[in-house]
Amino acid sequence: MKPSIPKGTRDFSPSEMVKRNYIFDTIRNLYQRYGYQQIETPSMELTETLLGKYGEEGDRLIFKILPRGEKLIKIGSELISNKDLTREFSNFVSGKTDEALRYDLTVPFARYIVQHQNEITFPFKRFQVQPVWRADRPQKGRYREFYQCDADVIGSDSLLNEVELIQIIGDVFSQLNVKVSIKLNNRKILSGIAEVIGEKDKIIDITVAIDKLDKIGLEKVNEELKSKGLTDKAIAQLQPIINLSGTNSEKLADLKVILSDSEVGLKGIIEIEEIISVITDCGLSTADCRLELDLTLARGLNYYTGAIIEVKVSDPRSSFTSSICGGGRYDDLTGIFGLPGVSGVGISFGADRIYDVLEEMNSFPDLSGATTKIMFVNFGKDEAAFCLKLLKRLRDDGINAELFPDAAKMKKQMGYADDKKIPFVALIGSEEMKTGDITVKNMQNGEQSKVTMDELLHMLK
Repeated sequence: MKPSIPKGTRDFSPSEMVKRNYIFDTIRNLYQRYGYQQIETPSMELTETLLGKYGEEGDRLIFKILPRGEKLIKIGSELISNKDLTREFSNFVSGKTDEALRYDLTVPFARYIVQHQNEITFPFKRFQVQPVWRADRPQKGRYREFYQCDADVIGSDSLLNEVELIQIIGDVFSQLNVKVSIKLNNRKILSGIAEVIGEKDKIIDITVAIDKLDKIGLEKVNEELKSKGLTDKAIAQLQPIINLSGTNSEKLADLKVILSDSEVGLKGIIEIEEIISVITDCGLSTADCRLELDLTLARGLNYYTGAIIEVKVSDPRSSFTSSICGGGRYDDLTGIFGLPGVSGVGISFGADRIYDVLEEMNSFPDLSGATTKIMFVNFGKDEAAFCLKLLKRLRDDGINAELFPDAAKMKKQMGYADDKKIPFVALIGSEEMKTGDITVKNMQNGEQSKVTMDELLHMLK
């Protein structure tokens, strides 16, 4: 059997994990700086927890877990003994199951809030860095297993939470040295648009369609809208709205006229104006983040009720077109699980896509410090025992160091250090054991020098 892995999944080598951890650590550290606390939830959720939260298209991408082991044997036994399809077996073959792999981290978080509401102090600021799974068609930037790095505030309807999350986005991409466009919209504005074109009941169909504008183009979007039952008049009214151009202020001014008869639409405009105003006032951490009102932004998720956020790469060094971060406000999500009236807002960084962007731009910093800084050559049992004492001191001082485990030939040990890109090698033989000096070889230029332990610590730090 030729070893392989499922489509849409990947192995990560040690050198790749150093880069991935750089992304994870950057995001984690910034979440903590803003006061967010980490939680984790199971990889599996009850199927009923997930279904109906992501829209029809999202539900189709949920990985359902079929029964296994004793349960499957039981179903087979009943089938043989009854010579008929049992209800359970019908559920099995039709894909109706009790458990499923989580589709995102937001719905499990809402479930977590309801289950643990008596242990939580509100507003609750949480972050979560875990994998999710989607039964999608694998392609560039789209995987079946990938990591999300979420932050949410729940139990507060203040728009300062949206402002804070946008500031975090600015901080993250400033530290990662990526130019981005932060796109904003509001579900209330989308509802207002549906209302003024006379298609209030088709808000979901409209948002799902226009969210695909970048991917399939305006003509295909209009075809999809028509297939969903929108009239030609409504589609015609929609065109100038989704094609609004100009500055954020100009778009908002035009929207106020267009949505003048929609109370919900005007409320959405007020919310967007406040967010943009506060962000403009306090600023983002970098000029490389552009804040842009985008009326086609819907993100296709049914649970959003207010602000919608999406981040695209605007860096000329990258050809990446997919979103690398997104989020929004959801006022009704915990109500599905029996806790109504709890407002929340959150964002999610797509770590795998960010990795691909940084790799494409060759933008990762020097991360050699995250791996072994120095390797001690093993000349034999006595020398190795001597080296272990020195290694302990180095490690106690925060230096990544290792001893080659076998007294192998020098060529093999040096080859090992080369392959791992270890910058320094220490050679301690009988002479060094007597004098207490350490012979250090710089693996980049080949130079050797004798140093004391204190000098070695200074060199490596």
